Amino acid sequence: MLTGFGATPAQAAESRWFAVPATALYLTGDSWSDAGVTYRLYGVQACLRGTSFTNVHGLKRDCGEASLAMLVALTRDLRPECYHAAEQPETRTVFVFCLATRVRGAGAGSRIDLGTALIATGFAFAALKPDGQPVHPPYFVAQLVAQRAKAGLWDFADLPDPNAIILRALHQNAPATSPAPASRSPTP
Repeated sequence: MLTGFGATPAQAAESRWFAVPATALYLTGDSWSDAGVTYRLYGVQACLRGTSFTNVHGLKRDCGEASLAMLVALTRDLRPECYHAAEQPETRTVFVFCLATRVRGAGAGSRIDLGTALIATGFAFAALKPDGQPVHPPYFVAQLVAQRAKAGLWDFADLPDPNAIILRALHQNAPATSPAPASRSPTP
């Protein structure tokens, strides 16, 4: 059973939804920390800090910072409520889905998923499993739509796709597997 750090199951069930606190320290374009706990958007992969793209003015910009700026802007503007989906207690990391409800305008009453918003605007990506399959398939659909529309970071030809970088590193660091020895027939 997944529970909050140090919380009883009843307390955890009551408090699974929470607002992103104003005191949150944003770490990446898909995570923030508060009170010693890291919160990460489930199924979302931000651009990696230290990777860069060339903007329309020909200037190199940090891709991770662009993702981070969009997460901060959407979180502050939308004020989503987040739900504890899963935890990694050993790293004090909570994976969350975050939803905002529009209160005015044509979309009043509609819900906006923060992960979908980041991916659909082209400032984040659908996270992939080590086998290359999406962690959360609806996010991959949003990514394909953003990519085809050249939304956000997809508009830049030298966009450093974080999933390609991560998967390449995983495969390079994977232990080499040796082929199984050929079976031998017993000799008479």
